[in-house]
Amino acid sequence: MTSPTPTPQALDGASIDGGLYGDITDFARHTHWLNGPVSAYTSYGVGLFAVFMLVGWWIARRKDASVMAAALAAPVAMVLAYGVNDAVKSVFTEVRPCRVLPHDFLIEKCPPLDDYAFPSNHTTVAAAAAVALFLVDRRLGAIAAIAALLMGASRVYVGAHYPHDVLVAFVTGGVVAFAVTWSARRYGGPLVERLRGGALKPLLA
Repeated sequence: MTSPTPTPQALDGASIDGGLYGDITDFARHTHWLNGPVSAYTSYGVGLFAVFMLVGWWIARRKDASVMAAALAAPVAMVLAYGVNDAVKSVFTEVRPCRVLPHDFLIEKCPPLDDYAFPSNHTTVAAAAAVALFLVDRRLGAIAAIAALLMGASRVYVGAHYPHDVLVAFVTGGVVAFAVTWSARRYGGPLVERLRGGALKPLLA
C-alpha cells in the first residue's frame, strides 16, 4: 500500500526542508542511546511548562501587581496560542513527514492523516510559555526558553515534524504569548491590586 501524498492545495513540507528533516532523522537513527530520553521528553515535557507556570506565580507573589497579572495571564496565553496554531494547521493542511517520506527513520508513531504537521502544537505551547514567563521573570523565562528549544528540536528528532514546522511554531507561540501577557502586565495591575486587598490576598501576595 502506498503512503498518502499531499493534496495539491496542501503545503508541501518536503519541498521546503525535507532534506534537512532526513539528515536529522538519520542522526536519530545512529544515536539509539538518545532515542529513549528524547522520546520521553517530547511526549511528557509539556508538563514541565506547567511547573514553570507555578514557579512564575510563586515568584510574582513577591512582586508588584503588574507582574502577578502577567503570571496569571501566562496559562491563558498558552491556551490561546494553541488555538491560533490549530487554526493555522487547518488552513495549510500539511501532511506529516512520516507519510510523505515513509522510509526516513521514525521514533514517534505516525499520527492520523488528518493530524496535520504545520506548525507544531508542542512547540507552539512551549514557546508561548517561555515568552510569557520571560515577562514575569527573566531568569525563569530563560530557563523555559531552553526547554522550549529542546522541545522543538525533539519534534524533528522523533520524526513528527519538519524543521519549518517548528520554526513557525516558535513565532506563532511567541507572538500570541507576548501580546496576551504584555497586555495583562500593562493593564491588569490595578485589578490584581484590588484583589490583593480581599480574600484572594494569600494567593496573590
